[in-house]
Order: sequence, then structure tokens, then C-alpha cells
Amino acid sequence: MDISTVTQSFAALSQETRLEAYRLLVRHEPEGLPAGEIARQLSVPHNTMSAHLSVLARAGWVASRRQSRSIIYRADLSHMKETIQFLVRDCCAGHPEVCEPFLTALCECSAIENKP
Repeated sequence: MDISTVTQSFAALSQETRLEAYRLLVRHEPEGLPAGEIARQLSVPHNTMSAHLSVLARAGWVASRRQSRSIIYRADLSHMKETIQFLVRDCCAGHPEVCEPFLTALCECSAIENKP
């Protein structure tokens, strides 16, 4: 991943509805959601949501598949991983203890999800 790709990727997320859509899809991994359901949950017109999802897809944040008459969208978690890796690639200048709070925070997301 190069800086141009990362910049374009972040540009896609720098709009409120698109960021909310991506976060919604992350919460619904691995099943994903139909485009109409994303629009409904975010109270966005279907055609507007479709445009936002297209931007996210071009930037690599989401993937889609047709299921009967619906298009199911999923968060592309590998893209998120690559983007985070790009950001922290040179982290801490060889001092991993400096990055420990960041790494701990990333690990906490699975612990939060597994709480009763």
C-alpha cells in the first residue's frame, strides 16, 4: 500500500454517512447487510446510500455480492488491516514498548464483543 492509495482510502471515509456505513458493516461481519437495510438503518435515501457504497467499494473498504435481488455489502477487513499496518509500519522507531497501548487497544475490541 502506498501513500496515494492510503490518502484516497481515508478520503472515502472522511464523510459522515460513509464512515457510519462502514462502522455498521464492521458490526455485521461476516454476514454483511443488504444495501437497502444499510440505508434504512442510517435513514439515508436508497440512491444516496448506493452512491456512498460505491465510493467505499472503489476505495477498498467494502465488497459486495449479489444474493437473489439484493446486493449484500461487507466490510473488507483485510483493507482495514493493510491501512492500519501502513500507519504503524514505522511505529516506535524500534521501541515496541511505546506501541503497547495501541496494540492493547486493538486487542480490546474482541474482548468487548465477547462480554455478556
